[in-house]
Amino acid sequence: MADASEAVVQPLVQPFSVWVAAVQAAMEQALSSFLPADASAPAVLHQAMRYAVLDGGKRVRPLLAFAAGELFAAGQQQMQRAAAAVEMIHAYSLVHDDMPCMDDDALRRGKPTVHVKFGQATALLAGDALQAQAFLVLAEGAGDASCKLAMVRLLAQASGSIGMCGGQAIDLASVGLNLSRQQLEQMHRLKTGALLRAAVLLGALSGKLLTVAEEQALDRFAAAIGLAFQVVDDILDATADSATLGKTAGKDAADNKPTYVSILGLNASLVLAEQLRQDAHAAILPFGDKAHRLRELADLIVQRKT
Repeated sequence: MADASEAVVQPLVQPFSVWVAAVQAAMEQALSSFLPADASAPAVLHQAMRYAVLDGGKRVRPLLAFAAGELFAAGQQQMQRAAAAVEMIHAYSLVHDDMPCMDDDALRRGKPTVHVKFGQATALLAGDALQAQAFLVLAEGAGDASCKLAMVRLLAQASGSIGMCGGQAIDLASVGLNLSRQQLEQMHRLKTGALLRAAVLLGALSGKLLTVAEEQALDRFAAAIGLAFQVVDDILDATADSATLGKTAGKDAADNKPTYVSILGLNASLVLAEQLRQDAHAAILPFGDKAHRLRELADLIVQRKT
């Protein structure tokens, strides 16, 4: 039987739901502080930026950044800056994606999209400004200069033509086409996966420069959850309603876009999502129990309903 001294050394593990809520609350405050005040000139632009970022979203990317940062004992402020930067890039991409020249959507996170609320010109500028703000947030953080440079470089690659923007370009060019599964995966590794990978690695880099083995393990994890996120998005687009999703349901099919559901079918897409969840778990086995938040987030990404 364990004595009293043995009983007190066991660490208290915060329940996952409590941890998620705490990170989301901390990030709402951090994002608000990193964005220009809505009354400062040019006020309408700053209001549109804040509208695009605050009061909505699951904050999956900040959660990934925090989970990876905690794995490497990163400080709270460093994790907040990394998470805020990647979330601002994500928000800017949504603002632009929703515009009439792209996906032409009127609903995002349960409220009117930025161009509906503020007009197309302001929406375009808000997206541009959020992209710049993301790099400002990273550059102004404390820490080792070489590590900060690595973080800026990583986010730039994930956001540009060989990352998110490149994936969106392929997506726009693929409307009405019959893509192979390999082509669809390549598109989504860029469009969705690149920024999710950046979130994981930026969080980890908030703690330390990574060894080759550490980066490879996190890369494998991020590749699995990046594809899983999109597979589940496609499943939800085909099966959930707009009120549940907070955005227009069934839009991929209406726009004749290739998806995992249209290529593989619903049942095969569900099987693939589960396989990717298991792949994500396997990738971070070398980190042991310290990676429990990353494992829980892989489960959340695959098992979510919105």
